[in-house]
Amino acid sequence: MIARLLSFPLILVLAGISALAMFIPALHALVNEDHSVSRSFAYSGVLGMTLVMVIGLAMSGRQRGGTNELQNLLSLFLAYSALPLFLAVPFYEGLETTSFLNAYTEMVSSVTTTGATLFEDPKRLGDTLHLWRGMVGWAGGLLVWVSASAVLAPLNLGGFEVTASAEPGQGEPVTGRFERASMDKRIRQITMQLGPIYVGLTAALWILLLIGGDRPMVAMIHAMSTLATSGISPIGGVQNGASGVTGEMVIFLFMLFALSRLTFSSDTITAARPGLNSDPEFRIGVLLVLGVPVLLFARHWLGSLELQEPASVGMVLSALWGGTFTVLSFLSTTGFESTDWAVARDWSGLGTPGLILLGLSLVGGGVATTAGGVKLLRVYALYLNGRREMERLVHPSSVGRASAGGRRIRRQGAFIAWIFFMLFAMSLAFFTVTLALLGMDFEEAIVLTIAALSTTGPLTQVAAEQPINLLQLSAAAKLVLSAAMVIGRLETLAIIALFNPGLWRD
Repeated sequence: MIARLLSFPLILVLAGISALAMFIPALHALVNEDHSVSRSFAYSGVLGMTLVMVIGLAMSGRQRGGTNELQNLLSLFLAYSALPLFLAVPFYEGLETTSFLNAYTEMVSSVTTTGATLFEDPKRLGDTLHLWRGMVGWAGGLLVWVSASAVLAPLNLGGFEVTASAEPGQGEPVTGRFERASMDKRIRQITMQLGPIYVGLTAALWILLLIGGDRPMVAMIHAMSTLATSGISPIGGVQNGASGVTGEMVIFLFMLFALSRLTFSSDTITAARPGLNSDPEFRIGVLLVLGVPVLLFARHWLGSLELQEPASVGMVLSALWGGTFTVLSFLSTTGFESTDWAVARDWSGLGTPGLILLGLSLVGGGVATTAGGVKLLRVYALYLNGRREMERLVHPSSVGRASAGGRRIRRQGAFIAWIFFMLFAMSLAFFTVTLALLGMDFEEAIVLTIAALSTTGPLTQVAAEQPINLLQLSAAAKLVLSAAMVIGRLETLAIIALFNPGLWRD
């Protein structure tokens, strides 16, 4: 049965799953006696299932070959750009006080795990609508987990191009295709492998947050947002939660899964020896998580030499914890702000160190995780290449000390990583200029662009001097922002691969 369903286009399967998922918030609203919202989700779910079944029946009588990698890449692009049109229908009908464009932008932000909300006041949305935002973001995170191995890896995209022998957007040689399972079977196997892990980790974090004191709805949405790195919150952030620092400590442990795929899977080994201690992504991530807060913490002493301000042990620990949690949160592109982040800011004397948070979000997390950004593996490839070039300046005839895989990352991998950086910079410049032409000042335009391309929506509230009100943006600016979020989630190399003539030949 599952194999038969997966034989249909991936976008049709995702639309059917979305329609079924609408019945969960419908039941939630019904239990809470919010009948208007319940009807919105129930009717949308029934209508969606009807359309999916009709399209499925129309396609079932046609002889079709198996779907290839590029067709699933197109389906993935449609899942981030077109599917939110359907996801926004119950949100728009349930809220009743916003435009459909606002609802669409909100759903694009959720499904791409960006988490930038147009509704700054959480009280404007009921619990059911917050639940729908969290569910869409959580499902988007699972889609990233599965599609990374099932769709992007065969095409050497999404960070896999750094270690692969084939060119980005191209499959392996013909001899490798006979050894690889069909695309439908691959999706099924990877979903069955990673799905239970994703659900189990979310459930474990939910229970721990419940024990910490959060109410069930808040704990559930924060758990889903942490695993999906969406940063969606029904109360304006974890700093407003009842679990306090205890809840932040638990969330901190689960955000580590965004630093490396090896924390939950072994299909992206980039080192000669297995294990997190040998994984370059995890090591660089931990170095940033520990190093940046220490630098912010040490900066205080430069100012205190003149002021001679006394500091208690509690303030010292609060400043260290606030910096460490917030750094990991933005490095993983989650965007949660610690309760003690204000203490860390005052301690360092930087006010709002938005530039640091922007830089961390641009770096991003690990390959094939739910984190966005340029990915730690690409940063590592450029680091290896730069270190080798410095060695050759000192010893021009030296021979590099590395395995075959290390040489691949240092040479071809660094070349591809540099191409990606140039494409990312061009995208950053394009969307910044476009938003500026639409009437925004430079600071707001660049913060919005980085937030969208790195899928770190909370940057719009904490990176600039004043929070950016997305609801007041023009219609054109919202569409541009939505396009930037889609490109940031799918990455520019994957968008370019969609222009491959092999995709449209059939």
